[in-house]
Amino acid sequence: MTDPRAKLIRVLRAAASGELAAIHAYDGHWRSLKPGEERERVKAIQDEERHHRRLVLQLLEDFGAKPSAKRELVFWCIGRSISMLCRVGGWFIPMYGAGKLERSNIVEYEDAARYAEECGRADLIDCLLTMAEVEWEHEKFFRESVSGHWLLRLLPLWDPPPPKEDIRAVRRRLAA
Repeated sequence: MTDPRAKLIRVLRAAASGELAAIHAYDGHWRSLKPGEERERVKAIQDEERHHRRLVLQLLEDFGAKPSAKRELVFWCIGRSISMLCRVGGWFIPMYGAGKLERSNIVEYEDAARYAEECGRADLIDCLLTMAEVEWEHEKFFRESVSGHWLLRLLPLWDPPPPKEDIRAVRRRLAA
């Protein structure tokens, strides 16, 4: 697929479904945590993912596109399943899994920004890179939360993202 518009729509469809899964997964995740700062942060992350989904759905609508119904169903099921597992799966696995997924979300929104530029929609770049920056903050929270946990001897920590400032460097490279 070489058409940047089609690539952008494909990434936005994936992001919409991913955000749907995240919304449901984080519902079980924050409910599984003890009252306190960590629980409130995961709850806030859920709200930020809900905001991202609204933005992505609006972007898709602007392109005359919709999320894939099949993918939405699959990711709804994934999110609900993770939500239930968070309530019985202990503390580490939900924190680790969320961080690893958030890491890939950064790249997803950076890719979307690149495709937006390539298809002449520079007006979308700031919104997409802002979402990448928020995902970067989510990844940082989960990385810091699991750092030093003994299970990291069995499950290696995912590769860290580049510095947050590099996200805006994508915009500067696109403008050059």
